[in-house]
Amino acid sequence: MFGRGGFDPQKLEKMMKKMGVDMKELSDVEQVIIKKSDEELVFDNPEVQLTEAKGQKTYQIIGEPKKEEKEVEVEISDDDVEMVMEQTNADEEAAREALEETDGDIAKAIVNLE
Repeated sequence: MFGRGGFDPQKLEKMMKKMGVDMKELSDVEQVIIKKSDEELVFDNPEVQLTEAKGQKTYQIIGEPKKEEKEVEVEISDDDVEMVMEQTNADEEAAREALEETDGDIAKAIVNLE
């Protein structure tokens, strides 16, 4: 199997089947996206191999990802706006704007408006 010339894929496949490991390549995969908290890794037309052993599936992605920054959208509640307005005597528009600038951090918004 292993030697000077590398390895024999057929022998390797037989050996893995004996050990209960099943490997196959998934065909027609157009895109794989891995979503992280701050970015996405996008693989276009990757090679994907599925390995199954002891009831567990493992996917191997082969390709070069493009990194795309995730735009984090913060939801600002009316209660938060109201609290900032009460603490700073600011109008609703100014309070909401301060919260948006601080990604919803109420304390920072209040400090920035004072």
